[in-house]
Amino acid sequence: MSATLLRFAALCVLAATAATACSSSDSGDTTDDTATPMGHTYVSTEVDGDTIPGGGPMTLTFADGRISANSGCNTSSGTVDLSDHILRTSPLAGTLMACAGGRERADTWQNSFLESGPRWRLDGDRLTLTGETVTVHLTDKKVVDPDRPLLGTTWIVTTMLTPEGQIRSTVLDEVSPNLTIGEGGTVAGMAGCNRITGTAGVGPGDAVNFAVATTRMMCAPDVMEVEQNVLRALDGRTTATIDADQLTLRNDNGYGLVLRAQ
Repeated sequence: MSATLLRFAALCVLAATAATACSSSDSGDTTDDTATPMGHTYVSTEVDGDTIPGGGPMTLTFADGRISANSGCNTSSGTVDLSDHILRTSPLAGTLMACAGGRERADTWQNSFLESGPRWRLDGDRLTLTGETVTVHLTDKKVVDPDRPLLGTTWIVTTMLTPEGQIRSTVLDEVSPNLTIGEGGTVAGMAGCNRITGTAGVGPGDAVNFAVATTRMMCAPDVMEVEQNVLRALDGRTTATIDADQLTLRNDNGYGLVLRAQ
């Protein structure tokens, strides 16, 4: 074979190799290695290996260098380091609520898994945590459980916020204060004893300004106490935050409400 033909054959081999490399690069994994779970909440959709006691799901929230986790019983939290695609947490501390129905073992399962340093991988809205014997597949909560609209939704009060702390009670559950903001900004609902009417000015961002009035019935003292806290929260400017089916209203006066979509 002549030298000219040898050189031509070598060029063809190089061109074919380059084309193969380009094709492989173009059709390969497009995962963005710079993306992290920070600033998002994820809900488990599948678990490979030892499943979550009680059925879960596992909910993980990443914010400000911290992780918050709940798998059906207590909520645990701690600092988190996501470098090198390994999830490293500080020892997780949590609430101490008693749980039943198999969920009493969920906290131990959850914290042992997260503190074991599982590897993490983010593919768009999907987060995968891979440990030695367990792999947890999670999806961004905004996809699994989208935020409910502020307007047109009936919101039921589940927790009252005061300058001293949070209040939940059987009386609150029984009277079920509720609130609906119409498309035109009209407000209707029940404060606990009396009906609510009024307006809500939805401003830029998350500001909502309430101006409400009630009927003037009298009920038992504990019911009236609930109503007073509700009305304090709906007096003037509030900050509204929606997370899936939960609405949190925080008034500038220190009072607030946590409500759930009906």
